[in-house]
Amino acid sequence: MLEITCNDRLGKKVRVKCNEDDTIGDLKKLIAAQTGTRADKIVLKKWYTIFKDHVTLGDYEIHDGQNLELYYQ
Repeated sequence: MLEITCNDRLGKKVRVKCNEDDTIGDLKKLIAAQTGTRADKIVLKKWYTIFKDHVTLGDYEIHDGQNLELYYQ
């Protein structure tokens, strides 16, 4: 079980618990449930890498306690 923190730098910081074999799309749905934003409007980044919905967290080597950047489209 991973705990991932997403920060949008506008004052909203979301902590989400998920599994390593979940996809980025699953993570976006969990974030959308907590923030009230639609999942298709969420973009997750780390530095300049934009995460694609169909790839798992394990494939991107996202580990427990990692921070991701949360943007809105």
